Amino acid sequence: MSTVVQITVLVLALGSVFFTLVAAVGLVRLPDLYTRAHASSKADTLGAGFGLLAAAIAFGPSRTTLKVAFLIAFVYLTNPTAAHAITRAAYDQGVEPWTKGEAEDGGEES
Repeated sequence: MSTVVQITVLVLALGSVFFTLVAAVGLVRLPDLYTRAHASSKADTLGAGFGLLAAAIAFGPSRTTLKVAFLIAFVYLTNPTAAHAITRAAYDQGVEPWTKGEAEDGGEES
């Protein structure tokens, strides 16, 4: 593997780690289901995409790269769709979005 390819794979892998970490932090820090789903679906999709793209470049031109390309397409189609389905189901069940005046534990602010 040439140096340029190694650097490209490394940058993509670091991007993958960064966006996956952002998704994890979003799940922990954000106040409600809707914002958590938004953060995790967007950042996790990018993180998975960058990781799979790094793998595809590392494998070089082969059948494995084609399989990874199909995985990337699958992730980019299903991740946002699943997040939308989950949030839509929560909305249909009456889960209220967080508003600025509410306490995070569900109680009243004093």
